[in-house]
Amino acid sequence: MAKAPQTPLRTAGQDVAAAKRAPQTPQTESAAFRLAYADDDFLTAEETRGIRFQLEYMKTETRLREQAINSTVVLFGGARIPEPGKPAWAAKNDVQKANLEKASRYYDEARRFAQLAALTSKSLDFRDYVVVTGGGPGVMEAGNRGASDIGAPSIGLNIVLPHEQAPNHYVTPSLSFNFHYFATRKIHFLLRARAVAVFPGGFGTLDEFFETLTLIQTGRMDRIPLLLFGAEFWGKVINFEALAEAGTIAPTDPSLFSIVDSAEEGWDVIRQFYNLPDVGAAPGW
Repeated sequence: MAKAPQTPLRTAGQDVAAAKRAPQTPQTESAAFRLAYADDDFLTAEETRGIRFQLEYMKTETRLREQAINSTVVLFGGARIPEPGKPAWAAKNDVQKANLEKASRYYDEARRFAQLAALTSKSLDFRDYVVVTGGGPGVMEAGNRGASDIGAPSIGLNIVLPHEQAPNHYVTPSLSFNFHYFATRKIHFLLRARAVAVFPGGFGTLDEFFETLTLIQTGRMDRIPLLLFGAEFWGKVINFEALAEAGTIAPTDPSLFSIVDSAEEGWDVIRQFYNLPDVGAAPGW
């Protein structure tokens, strides 16, 4: 956190320490006596949900401002997609195993795409086009890894799940965040986004894609490059033409996103949209 300004007043931290030194009496041991901001039971109560929303938003926002991060490139995609050559750990049967291992090429595409974003970010002192992912495995790991390949910082926005999801090792530690609320996490995914790249994934990826698409479609968010990686995958999973024919979306709505198949093709869409300099090819590994 930023260094606190000089003040003659006692700090909150000093009073927390002083309260812990209070004599043990029935009064001081009562929950009512705890300082409100140091009372976990109070802060996690039903009545303080709004405060928790605010705190989750403020903590991440404060730290990103301290790092002077102005804009980001967001990577969404499946946690279950393995690195090429690694086993499909999430497969439940042979069909899933074969398909997930085939989809491992998207791990490499996400890694190269993040490298291209990071090379651009490097030319801008790592203030703009900073890579951000959900912080977990699969495509998320590939995104943070691609930034790490360039020596660039990257952001991970993890969320507490019933099954453990530790941050992947490529997230910059000082930019590794953890959320309770999906809503505040989604705000930080899009608040600084200059582009969103969506790789094959499951319910979470679909949710993130459609939320972004809805915000753009309704004018609640400026139009930015929104990329779908994998024509074959998305063509099987979502029938956009059927939605247009049914009249539930406008005939022009599919033009709000671009379907691409390679990192270079995807980055070129972004580069042309913002008239960015050509940073060359991803360095590979």
